[in-house]
Amino acid sequence: MVCFVRTCFPSRLLGLSLICISGLPVAAFSQDVSSPPKSGDLINSSLRDSGGRADDNAVMAAEDAFGSSIGSESIGLYSSSRVRGFSPVTAGNVRIDGVYVDRQGSISPRLADGSTVRVGLSAQGYPFPAPTGIIDYRLRKPGDEAIVSVLAGVFPYGAPTLEIDAQIPIFRGRLGMVAGASIAHEQYYDGTSARYINAAIITSWRPTDSIEVTPFSSAIWGHDEQAPPLIRTAGNIEPPRAPRRRAFGQPWATKSSVSENHGVIGKVRIGSSWAISGGAFRSIFTNNQNFANLFVETTADGTTRELVIADPEQRYASTSGEIGINRSLVDGPRVHTLHALIRARAVDSDYGGSTSPFDLGIRQLGEFVSVAEPPNFAFGFRTRDTVRQTMIGAAYDLRWNAFGEANFGIQRVDYRKMIAQPGEPETATQGRPWLFSAAGSLTPTSRLAFYAGYTRGLEESGIAPNNSANRNEALPAIRTRQADAGIRWMLNDRMKLVAGMFDVRKPYFNTDALNRFVVLGDVRHRGAELSFSGNPSDHLSLVLGAVLMEPRVTGEAVDHGLIGELPLGEPGRLVRGNVDWRPAELPQVSFDLDITNYSERAASRDNIIILPGYTIIDIGARYKFNINDVPMMVRFQIENLTDKYYYSILGSNTYRLTDGRRSTIFLAVDL
Repeated sequence: MVCFVRTCFPSRLLGLSLICISGLPVAAFSQDVSSPPKSGDLINSSLRDSGGRADDNAVMAAEDAFGSSIGSESIGLYSSSRVRGFSPVTAGNVRIDGVYVDRQGSISPRLADGSTVRVGLSAQGYPFPAPTGIIDYRLRKPGDEAIVSVLAGVFPYGAPTLEIDAQIPIFRGRLGMVAGASIAHEQYYDGTSARYINAAIITSWRPTDSIEVTPFSSAIWGHDEQAPPLIRTAGNIEPPRAPRRRAFGQPWATKSSVSENHGVIGKVRIGSSWAISGGAFRSIFTNNQNFANLFVETTADGTTRELVIADPEQRYASTSGEIGINRSLVDGPRVHTLHALIRARAVDSDYGGSTSPFDLGIRQLGEFVSVAEPPNFAFGFRTRDTVRQTMIGAAYDLRWNAFGEANFGIQRVDYRKMIAQPGEPETATQGRPWLFSAAGSLTPTSRLAFYAGYTRGLEESGIAPNNSANRNEALPAIRTRQADAGIRWMLNDRMKLVAGMFDVRKPYFNTDALNRFVVLGDVRHRGAELSFSGNPSDHLSLVLGAVLMEPRVTGEAVDHGLIGELPLGEPGRLVRGNVDWRPAELPQVSFDLDITNYSERAASRDNIIILPGYTIIDIGARYKFNINDVPMMVRFQIENLTDKYYYSILGSNTYRLTDGRRSTIFLAVDL
């Protein structure tokens, strides 16, 4: 059993949920080239224990500084929403247990118990990589022991939560189940709140050592989700400070939502050479009547005008699937692996139909002025948006023992998008691009590796944000490309250094002069990234990283002076260090420190407003002990120790509040 009492800021559930499946990483089909792959090596995610929360420690478990999470802890330079300045989730570069997932919403913690960001050398094990990096989630799987985990606690500002997870072995080593449910009344830094019910069930069936079938089903129900305040200034001025933890929007501007994800993943090893993977999925996200709460024309002294916009139901649904086959051939010290797959998805979206803005009058920013809810909302007709896409791909991977690796892939994508807007004839866009990728590494010594890679992609762009005039509109697919190269050096058996250069290029989306979220040019993120991680001693773990980047926008809008060359909200420097210290004199105690520094960021499209950089400091401690052979851990943490005040940039002169100082304390018990 795991019990928590904590006060920490939980991530807000946002977005859609849209899933499809793709190829497995090369590592799933091959092993050390000194011997042929063994039957069953494909199932390297065999029935395993999903409990054991008393040992959670993200710093000690991290492979590098590029981003990982375990349970409720996340560390590293990157996350699911930002890798090298872009979002792998928006781009569709998501995996679950190495299987490609095209999603547009959060992966439930009831479904996955952690994640890892894959960039550079760590992404080369995937036969069909994509620009913007990869976020790989670990699906919860049952172990051979029956465990019930209970999380009960208090989140920031008195928000209660209860989570229950159970792993149920049915036939030891062959059939098991994980089921979980949670209920939470979340409170947020801007004074808003929401209620969520979350449930998931996962079954893992292994009829033989070389076959695994994993069906799952999950749903998230959101209720009384208050619209957060979005602040837009009156031209190029820095935003005034708004009070945190004070709700100043209208209490009737709430929404409810339902997110469903259902699917099955299958992995089969045939003999020592063949492997087959496949899956089929249905994902639906329904956002019932929704609101945007805007505070516009905000002046330096805090005078603002409140607007509320209401939406009818917005629905996004996807049916998708894939079948892939792989053949591995052993040739002395070399293993050759061939990959082939077919992928398809069908996405149907209904969005738009928003009301005209309700003008609730002028007031002081941060002061609540009650306005009666309108008796009815005059919604318009919604836009119907459908996407049909298929992909046929082939890849070759070479692993040469003590020499290096190389992989090459090619994909033919058939993409078609149809849009039916109210009162307009249906329009369609389509494309049949060839996409290719190539990557390789050399290992002149057992401790040193050089790597390089290049890939092109066709990516989704998500939906237009709430602060834009075309809010909720599905954006077109875009062509992207990425090149990177670097070095990995194992300094010793304990410490690892990874350093690399990257260049990522995409079309640039942001709000134009009419506040429509559209393509304004092209954006290039070129820079260097550094990771230094390991255990210099038995009592100390380090995860240190830095990104030094030169983000630039190009195109006619820049040439004509309509927008600046700096993309909005993108820092040129990100440095993060995590330290976990376990004193020799107190073996049951550990102390941790997390320092993150961001450089200045452009906040207006013409780059006139530049917000200063900031530093966030988190501190914490753990105390691990046993009572009657039951492992327990007390965890305490203070985040944003100095209560640093800064804004999140959503668009040109458009901002969102961020959290201040907050604390966490919980007890974890494993039974």
